[in-house]
Amino acid sequence: MYADDLTSKEINIVPFTGYYKNENEFIKDAVNTLLSARKDLRIAIACELYKREEISIGKACEIASLTIEEMKEILHKKSISRHEDASVDELGRMAERAVELAGR
Repeated sequence: MYADDLTSKEINIVPFTGYYKNENEFIKDAVNTLLSARKDLRIAIACELYKREEISIGKACEIASLTIEEMKEILHKKSISRHEDASVDELGRMAERAVELAGR
């Protein structure tokens, strides 16, 4: 039996265990659990989505759990050009999040 065959079987059987209603619910929880444990992966995902202009810098900060200054530094180190597209509301949320992350 191949590993991916076993993985498919495990995912297909999950709804029958009573822990999750369906496969999608399980997969969403599994991804969230993985991303909680892997900050490096969250940062990489945020950077890639930002680079593709699929999210704003505020959303990238949220995904990566970083302040805007930390996110700007990472984007610079990865040679990702910044595009300014944050709304006034989003800038306010980013400022609140930065204060929260700073522990104030």
